[in-house]
Amino acid sequence: MKILLAHNFYKNPGGEDQCVAAETGLLTSHGHDVMHYFVSNEATDGLRRADLALRTLWSFPAYRQIRALIRDRRPDVVHFHNTFPLISPGALHAVKAESIPVVQTLHNYRLLCANALLFRDGKPCEDCLGRIPWRAVGPRCYRGSRSATTAVVAMLSVHRLIGTWRSAVDAYIAPSEFARQKFIQGGLPADQIAVKPNFAYPDPGAGNGCGGYAVYVGRLSFEKGIDTILAAWKLLGGTVPLKIAGDGPQASAVMNACSRDSAIEWLRDVPHEHVYDLIGGAAVLILPSECYEGALPRVVIEAFAKATPVIAADLGAMTGTVGHGNGLRFLAGDPADLASKVRFVFSKPDRLRQMRRGARETFETSFSAESNYEMLTSIYARAIDSCRSRARASLGLETA
Repeated sequence: MKILLAHNFYKNPGGEDQCVAAETGLLTSHGHDVMHYFVSNEATDGLRRADLALRTLWSFPAYRQIRALIRDRRPDVVHFHNTFPLISPGALHAVKAESIPVVQTLHNYRLLCANALLFRDGKPCEDCLGRIPWRAVGPRCYRGSRSATTAVVAMLSVHRLIGTWRSAVDAYIAPSEFARQKFIQGGLPADQIAVKPNFAYPDPGAGNGCGGYAVYVGRLSFEKGIDTILAAWKLLGGTVPLKIAGDGPQASAVMNACSRDSAIEWLRDVPHEHVYDLIGGAAVLILPSECYEGALPRVVIEAFAKATPVIAADLGAMTGTVGHGNGLRFLAGDPADLASKVRFVFSKPDRLRQMRRGARETFETSFSAESNYEMLTSIYARAIDSCRSRARASLGLETA
């Protein structure tokens, strides 16, 4: 197939960007012609606030460029990842105007929630689920800004009202069953949402887990549970080494913890090619997120690939995957429970070895590239069939 992947990159590279790279490599390795329409949020630096708000609602440059690209290359399917803010949902209509099937991956809860997290005031929030999300404006849910939140809410409201989410997308990809159910509650058609998890490609192979430390890899922010992990390590009293890799608004809290506890080490800038080594050498990976997470976070899949067990908060997508012989779960936001689980893992080497085997088996069964490829191409085929059926229906013809 000829496949056009469209994605709006973030200023700070994250899991979504890595998923796009992994899918590109996977599809290319199977002989598909993969083309790209990529933009970066670096381009927002030169935009006036009003211009950015307009492009968030409907990006005329992206609309024109994507239509021109489709006319020139005629892909069989267009697969959107992130469209916020510079591509905009208007690009979905550009593709439909050319009668090409559209697939949209739901990496986060952007279509349901102004901040894309279903998270507010330190806990999961579903106030806007299934509604036009004007309730987000008062609390300034997006970046603490009333004007920025209003722009996002306007985008969501307009496209909900004109039926973009129902009429301009042939198939959605939810990266977990938990996320799928939230989007169904939010109003997306259940029969258009397939579950396809993230994956690791190429397979990095199992690590040895001999480093004797726990590791956290990710953004340093409140919703990711940084306060919880730091409080848990205070309770552990320097008995378990912890390596923290990442950056974010709570970097100062991490630095302060490092100055008080020599068992904590902050690795601010770890090149992505070295992250696998860091995870593979760890006894366990810690995932203390206090938000739902749209998918099982990619770092968990990377840990399973390296045969590294995971201790995760018992919340959202983590509940269905972590703790079934491949790690443990703890009560979200509870440092004492997290500390207890860490003590258990480091005091039970036989159990830890069993969990290492379980972690690798989980990867091979559910998150390998080959199983993912079969799911992805099946979703593409479904989108193509749906697009053809819609076209026939619009002409008054009977569908097959």
